[in-house]
Amino acid sequence: MAVLLETTVGDLAIDLYTEERPRTCLNFLKEEEEEEEEEEAAAEPGPAAAAAAEQRQEQGLRWFRELQMKRYEACRLNSQEVLEENKRLKLPPNWEAKKARMEWKLQVQEKKKECAARGEDYERVKLLEISAEDAERWERKKRKKNPDLGFSDYAAAQLRQYQRLTRQLKPDLEQYEKLKEQYGEALYPTPDSLLHGTHVPSKEGVDRIVADLEKQMEKRKKYSRRRPYNDDAIIDYINERNSKFNQKAVRFYGKYTAEIKQNLERGTAV
Repeated sequence: MAVLLETTVGDLAIDLYTEERPRTCLNFLKEEEEEEEEEEAAAEPGPAAAAAAEQRQEQGLRWFRELQMKRYEACRLNSQEVLEENKRLKLPPNWEAKKARMEWKLQVQEKKKECAARGEDYERVKLLEISAEDAERWERKKRKKNPDLGFSDYAAAQLRQYQRLTRQLKPDLEQYEKLKEQYGEALYPTPDSLLHGTHVPSKEGVDRIVADLEKQMEKRKKYSRRRPYNDDAIIDYINERNSKFNQKAVRFYGKYTAEIKQNLERGTAV
């Protein structure tokens, strides 16, 4: 009979002579039996070890379920973000600025209604909420803009007139909704639409355009173009009428009389 002894140097095979030395061999056999019992005990865990293993398994399953729920939530949020991004890409490039301006206009309208209900002046209430630094900054901005650049050409003058008239327009949303209900899709003209004779202007609209025309006529009467005066120019006239006559003469005959005029001024004329 032999036993195997495992060491750090190597394994040793020991032969046991149980008949010649039974007591000595019994020590080796007892150690082997004890090791076998320990291995059997480790292979068959007790109730405490089984409960601990079951608890670890439940904890692992719970963690796995939480991980799955987080994954599903991330997929859902990612899909929502993709849809929102597609919506944003379909919008105009300046949509955010337009949206902010529309929200600001709605807030201003609400404040105006609240001030009207309290019997207060909205402009006065608005100025009370503005700090001195903001007012000074806005004033500097206004001075930088210089909206009236003077007359450059008739196209620019026409554009300024058009912008002035459109700023004065105040759309009637209630009337717009009524017309939309009345005409439906026919309210928006197409290349095949016939508009002549279908629109009857309201009395308020006619009065408004008449008042605007009268205002333009009054302004035109008071308008006087400022003509530049050059102090260094040669005075060759005796009054304003003679100055106009001389300007006309120079316009038509100046190129023929320029040499004679220079000779007279130099005193070399024959």
